[in-house]
Amino acid sequence: MVETHISVLVFVGDRVWKLRKPVRFGFLDFSDRAARLDDCRREVEVNRRLAPDVYLGVADVVLDGVAVDHMVVMRRLPGERRLAALVRAGTGAEPCVRRLARVLAAFHAGAPRSSSIDRAALPEALLAAWDANLAEAAPFVGSVLDPATDATIADLSRRYLAGRGPLLVDRIARGHVCDGHGDLQAEDVFCLDDGPRVLDCIEFDDHLRHVDVAADLAFMLMDLERLGAPGLARLLRAQYEELSGAVLPGSLVHHYVAARAYVRAKVSCLRAAQGDAGAVGAARSLHRMAADHLRAGRVRMVLVGGLPGTGKSVLAASIGEVLDADVLRTDEVRKELAGLPVDGPAPAAFGEDLYSAERTAATYKTVLARARVALAMGRSVVVDASMTAAVWRERARDAAAATHSELVELELRADPAVAAMRIARRRRCGSSLSDATETVAAAMAAEADAWPTATVIDASGLPERTLALALGALDAGALAAGPGHG
Repeated sequence: MVETHISVLVFVGDRVWKLRKPVRFGFLDFSDRAARLDDCRREVEVNRRLAPDVYLGVADVVLDGVAVDHMVVMRRLPGERRLAALVRAGTGAEPCVRRLARVLAAFHAGAPRSSSIDRAALPEALLAAWDANLAEAAPFVGSVLDPATDATIADLSRRYLAGRGPLLVDRIARGHVCDGHGDLQAEDVFCLDDGPRVLDCIEFDDHLRHVDVAADLAFMLMDLERLGAPGLARLLRAQYEELSGAVLPGSLVHHYVAARAYVRAKVSCLRAAQGDAGAVGAARSLHRMAADHLRAGRVRMVLVGGLPGTGKSVLAASIGEVLDADVLRTDEVRKELAGLPVDGPAPAAFGEDLYSAERTAATYKTVLARARVALAMGRSVVVDASMTAAVWRERARDAAAATHSELVELELRADPAVAAMRIARRRRCGSSLSDATETVAAAMAAEADAWPTATVIDASGLPERTLALALGALDAGALAAGPGHG
């Protein structure tokens, strides 16, 4: 016999009999027998989509000739072939994960879609789901769950959704929202010789199955990470993307993994309230996982500014790689707008030709407009620009605020002799997109506005040291080696 927070499963011979508990939670009500019967029938219906040979039907529990309850009847599958068991054993899980990716890609491709299903993936619907889960977990905050962590989860989840409307609408437009599984867990996947069987779709609330495919997959990614197998989570995601042709944006995956971890933390709290002592530790671990993924999925705008020769472009490229962020360079955009090769020279005196006030304004407007689009689509952005004028920093702050993204301002400074040497070297070697000379650098320094809101980075040393200082300013330890598969 196995007991969950809503069911009791009895294993007898080659059958499993699943009986609902007469419980009532915020997300379901099984207190009425008729409701339990309807739910049994619905469970068989939706689960036959992925395991038609496992869900055999619904049986009545009869006392003195009267049906007093109902049970779902299933074919019993070998427990040692559960994906969770294979993961714990450390053998045989990888082939199953590869086959599971194929099953899920095909399942999602053929799953129902409609305008009503799409609405479940809009920002307001996702926010309502977060609010509901936070409210249902609230009685356990302070006793089981850490209050500060819960506050962080509430803040980061709401901030992400507030700024990502264009991304979520685009996901719907591209057909990535469907009637999926809703509760993918490694305990419910059986790795049989003729292919995986995926059990236990959510049946008590259809809206919980109406999800972005990234959200559906995220439950399994979270579960594999919870089991200590982040490598298998990365494999599943990569295989799914390859087989489905769907791109799963990193920040969105982190958000959905966090949402799934929080749901599991809430369920563990409910089980703890029913007397399961081991559920307390699980709830706390899952709670921390949710916070970790929300931090890793933060959308950031990083300004890397400073005078010529301070190493902005090298640092911006490195930060972009660490954060998997788009890198936008004013040196490239300036020439692009002028119809020139971005990697060709276009020298000019300070304030003239390509570097006139009008062309500089057009360049910064274009860079910041592109940054705003990327941020709204869930992509972090690194802006490689001198940013010596306060007006453009203020415009950057506006873009970050409009998309509810975090803004990090870094001002690079280098010893004048070091900067001069770098400018001379790159002009000799033609190794930079920048056309700045020492004379231009001096003129820029004379007109630069003070930048009191920036973190000053000493960029006189090796690029590796500058990067380390910048990552420290970014609080990027968690981002550089973020949780799981992100």
